[in-house]
Amino acid sequence: MLKKITTTATALLLATLTACGSADSGASGDAGGKTDKITMGFAQVGAESGWRTANTTSVQRSAATAGVELKFSDAQQKQENQIKAIRSYIQQKVDVIAFSPVVETGWDAVLLEAKRAKIPVILTDRAVDSKDDSLYETFLGSDFVLEGEKAGKWLTENSQGPVNVVELQGTTGAAPAIDRKKGFEKAVAARQDIKIVATQSGDFTRAGGKQVMEALLRSTADVDVVYAHNDDMGLGAIEAIKAAGKTPGKDIKIITVDAVKAGMEALAVGEINYIVECNPLLGDQLMDLAKKVIAGEEVPKRVVTEETTFTPEQAKAALPTRQY
Repeated sequence: MLKKITTTATALLLATLTACGSADSGASGDAGGKTDKITMGFAQVGAESGWRTANTTSVQRSAATAGVELKFSDAQQKQENQIKAIRSYIQQKVDVIAFSPVVETGWDAVLLEAKRAKIPVILTDRAVDSKDDSLYETFLGSDFVLEGEKAGKWLTENSQGPVNVVELQGTTGAAPAIDRKKGFEKAVAARQDIKIVATQSGDFTRAGGKQVMEALLRSTADVDVVYAHNDDMGLGAIEAIKAAGKTPGKDIKIITVDAVKAGMEALAVGEINYIVECNPLLGDQLMDLAKKVIAGEEVPKRVVTEETTFTPEQAKAALPTRQY
């Protein structure tokens, strides 16, 4: 009888210890509470170009690799859609917000809302025009002014005057459109015989580039050079130039920015003469910055991506291993 009581007592003691151990484990899990997984709200400009598509793919793949839960929205090139998306991310209490602004201005109110909600913001690809840089943690992207300068420098070194340039500008008010224009004008100012005879927005799209170029060929005499703010508009210009019975790359030289695959292919066959690279593969850097910002680490206010330029010969060599 004594043996039976002892056995029962031992069993009860073991059950009690096991239950306590389970309770402690549960408390520890609750104390850890929130999962370590980062949630990022990403508001993209749209899908207006090959560059933008490559940029979106890079962000999505890098988020999956880094274990970041990505909430993605496509603004279809409308600022109001981006603002709506950012407010939605604030309501959802994401850990970090990243976005590529459609235009430079008009962001202070919504960014202040994010700041008050203690949600850090990272700008990617494009900057905002704000006097308060505390509204965002960092800006990851290209130096658009430098890109314009590279395009202008090539023209000054590879042409003899007089040279009439038509400029296919990006979306009105967008940072790359403003800065690529500024950089190009600065570079060609060294040559008084280079004149920008017309500037018009093609909205960074191939259809826009074609439409604008068709109109410019009808209204502008003696076009020698097209400077397009991205490859897609340059590719649209090529279609218009061919339709007008001229040879792109010869009768009218073409300079573009981006270096997406379709642009590089046109460069390799001589229909484009020079491309300044703008690297869309920002995903890995963005995820790294997001983790550092959430961990409370200091990050540079400006992170510039490394980029190069391409001639037709360099394009031929680069195309076999080109990622975008």
